[in-house]
Amino acid sequence: MSESIDKSAERTSPSAAAAEEANVAPQSVSPARQVWRSFHRNRSAVWSLRFLVVIGLLAIFTPVLPLQSPRLAVTELSLAPPQVSPLFVDQAKLAADAAEANAQQSALEPGFAADEIDWFDGALLQVRRKIFGTWRLNSICGRDLLGRDLLSRIFWGARISLAVGCVAALVSLLLGVIYGGVSGYVGGWVDTVMMRVVDALQSIPFIFVVIFLIAALDARDGLLERWGLSRLALFFVVVGSVFWLTMARVVRGQVKSLRQEPFVEAATAIGASPARVLFRHILPHTRGVVLAYLTLTVPRVMLFEAFLSFLGLGIAPPDVSWGLLMQEGVSVLTPIRVDWWLIVFPGIALTGTLFVLNALGDGLRDAFDPHGGAAGK
Repeated sequence: MSESIDKSAERTSPSAAAAEEANVAPQSVSPARQVWRSFHRNRSAVWSLRFLVVIGLLAIFTPVLPLQSPRLAVTELSLAPPQVSPLFVDQAKLAADAAEANAQQSALEPGFAADEIDWFDGALLQVRRKIFGTWRLNSICGRDLLGRDLLSRIFWGARISLAVGCVAALVSLLLGVIYGGVSGYVGGWVDTVMMRVVDALQSIPFIFVVIFLIAALDARDGLLERWGLSRLALFFVVVGSVFWLTMARVVRGQVKSLRQEPFVEAATAIGASPARVLFRHILPHTRGVVLAYLTLTVPRVMLFEAFLSFLGLGIAPPDVSWGLLMQEGVSVLTPIRVDWWLIVFPGIALTGTLFVLNALGDGLRDAFDPHGGAAGK
């Protein structure tokens, strides 16, 4: 009896094993989840993303932080070193001592005109007033030549420095993806002509073109006002129009490699228009490369802005950026006195952000790359 039971168990064991293997067979994972898993394994990229989220939120909500006004000049405290005791000071007393109050000045933030504060910043400043009153953090990063708080200027400068990088990346996304996509999909003589235009533009030393445009337009009194542009808006437009050329080349190469894929041929066979095939089926498959390159474009633009501001051709006062802060710090250096805080703290903010942006871009590139990056391991 027991032998018959053993034999029947042997006959049923293969099917049971097959069923058990089927139950434990790995389920298919979507490409998006594979990319996320690969990216999540890259510790430096994950921490870089977290750091950038924190920096971005702090830059956006800077007006609600208990920081002194970035334009409040207390000349009696010119080039004062970092001070941490006491931790908080009364800004109302500082503003009174500096004789900054006037009829046109905003009641929310000394040094700002009433029409310079938009509704969003005004709402945040109102929240700060209700929470902290007139108490502000002491100048724990020191003060500049005019006696303005350096920590506050670093936070307010982060807004412009990050905005310059994001605007240029957005322009690069719009122009580069459309231009490169059309060139790669149409092909033939159209592709040749469009790429020769890119070659011609890339052969121009754009740094001199940007310097010439900013200097020439800024020298024409009233010209920017007639066009409805500020110096900051002009800088956004000029810098953003430079960094789309490499994006166009990258997207063009991706589109040419995807043009012969079966899903493209299927979309064409069912009667989809060329525009629909390009924008609905091909370009979405380039999002990995585009996203990685955009992340690497932002630090390039920020470094370029810092260089122009260092030369005095970038962001102009009373606006502030990290590059302008470093330029102001270098301008007061002398062999006799070295006010190190004017260089060190803005330099840490700029180089730290550039480092994490590059680390994030490398992590995204490896995650989306199925051959050479972490996704292929």
